[in-house]
Amino acid sequence: MSETVLIDSVIPHTDVVKLTPRIGAEIRSIKLSGALPAPAIAAINSLLLEHKVIFFRDQGHLDDIEQERFAMRFGTPAPNPTYDASKGTMSIIAIDSACPPFPTNFWHIDWSCLDAYPKISILRGVVIPPIGGDTVWSNTAAAYLDLPRPLQRLADDLWAVHSLDVVMRPTEADRNPDDEALIRARFETEHPVVRVHPETGERTLVLGAYARRFVDLSKYDGQRLLELYESHITAPENTIRWNWKQGDVAMWDNRATMHYAANDYGEQRRVVRRATLEGEVPVSIDGRCSVARVKLIKQPPTNVV
Repeated sequence: MSETVLIDSVIPHTDVVKLTPRIGAEIRSIKLSGALPAPAIAAINSLLLEHKVIFFRDQGHLDDIEQERFAMRFGTPAPNPTYDASKGTMSIIAIDSACPPFPTNFWHIDWSCLDAYPKISILRGVVIPPIGGDTVWSNTAAAYLDLPRPLQRLADDLWAVHSLDVVMRPTEADRNPDDEALIRARFETEHPVVRVHPETGERTLVLGAYARRFVDLSKYDGQRLLELYESHITAPENTIRWNWKQGDVAMWDNRATMHYAANDYGEQRRVVRRATLEGEVPVSIDGRCSVARVKLIKQPPTNVV
């Protein structure tokens, strides 16, 4: 009731519907825009911190410009790290099944290979297949609390190396006939496995597909430990699955969630457009900050094939 009163006091008739006990809420009867009053933005942010991921149906009026204006009310847009800076920055990117930059059907935290990875992601459904294409989110704060105390203590002391090493070809829309070079991007960061959330003070787990190995552990031991922790993160009672419709918007706290985009829609096309907001460098429970080991974007010579 208090949630509804909070946002209903600034936007009348708005309803908040909790979707699962641990994660997810739908905010109904609200029209998103960059012109929402400051109290409404504060209320949405509070709901986001509490529920970790929030959903808005019927936002078909949004285009890239208005999606970016709305996103900017919560922070500074974060450009796609692999976008060619010589062509400008891109704070809204398309995730298009027809020409994906790389797969998204794995559990991950957006860009956790960066030291200050995004704090919030805002995703808009543009082309949605009639069947399939759901996205699943998990609550990494609840997962930490669920760990047996010995596993919590171990996680508190662990650090993991998160990395991305990818070769990207330009899309048809961006391709320059005079520049067929591949773009290579490599990022690598050491993160604490447990970070302290800068707004809520919660302890959240920082793992996912970008986590390649644990510091000071063998690959064999680390892989089994990673599987153990991620089994707690992705336990069904700790997740919410969203069935997309065109015009939907999902907004999640990237510091307290992991997510997975199901690739179960065959040859049907799926297009979503995402804005991300600059985040803070994670801090461990003993006050140490994440450390970027490699941050590299380069274009090899044009004779690379």
